[in-house]
Parts: sequence; structure tokens; C-alpha cells
Amino acid sequence: MELRPDMPLQVIPVSWLLGTWRGLGVGGYATVEEFRFSQELAFTELPGKPFVHHLSRSWLLDDDGNEVRPLAQETGYWRPEADGALELVLSHPTGYSEIYVGSAVGAKIELHTDVVARTETAKPYTAGHRLYGLVDGKLLWAYDMAAVDQPLQPHLSATLERV
Repeated sequence: MELRPDMPLQVIPVSWLLGTWRGLGVGGYATVEEFRFSQELAFTELPGKPFVHHLSRSWLLDDDGNEVRPLAQETGYWRPEADGALELVLSHPTGYSEIYVGSAVGAKIELHTDVVARTETAKPYTAGHRLYGLVDGKLLWAYDMAAVDQPLQPHLSATLERV
């Protein structure tokens, strides 16, 4: 992504994320068998505002790599600061919202939950940790979570390419 003179200074530390990314990932958890998924992740600048919209959608893959059904979706806003400090507000249709805090340093972003709120009917989920990095032009990310009485542990990871 090319920097523009009118880009808010706050957005510059995360500007390398801007655009749409698509690729493949793997998931699993102490309570879930390993699975493969495809994902589309879009980061959209809000013109004139120091925020970035986040939209992630994923689909379960069968053994042949075909998308068989939707998995997860999340939407929210990245709230960066010019010094690399970062907040991320996400909402999920499964009944929870998260506020992450962290930082962007070069082509690496690390975030951990500060607050997790969930509806009465949502599965127990208490903490998350996200890592994003730009490696050889690809977006690599990993997500660890603490849920259903399990400690924080790896859950999802993917490699995405800009489309």
C-alpha cells in the first residue's frame, strides 16, 4: 500500500495491512479436531479518519480444498496511533465483543485482549492474543485463545495474499 499525503498519521503504522487478503489456514483446539479453512480479510481505510475497518470471513474446507460452509465472521475497527500503539475493537455474530491493545512495529503487529464481553448464550471465551506480520509480501497471522475452561493456546493461523 502506498502512503498518501492525506493519510492520517495514525494510520501509517498499519498502512501495510490496507487492502483485501485471501488465503488458507489451519485451526484446532484442545476441544476441536484440526481443520483447514479459507479466509478473506479486508482492511479498509476510512477517508479522513484515523481508523481502519476490519472484516474477516472464513469457510471450512473439505479434503479436496473446496469451501463447504461458512465458519466465522468478525467486524470492527483498528484504532492506531502514530507512535505504533494500537487498539482493536471487534464484534462477532456468535455473541461476543473484544477490545484488544497492542502495538505495530514495522511489519509486525501484536495484540492481546483487554476486555472480552459476551452474551448469555455465547460459549465461554475469556482471552485472545493475535499476531500479524508481513513476510515476503504475504500476511501471516496467528490467533491464540482461552475458552471453554482451557488456558490460552494456539487456535488459528493462516497465510494470506493480497488480492
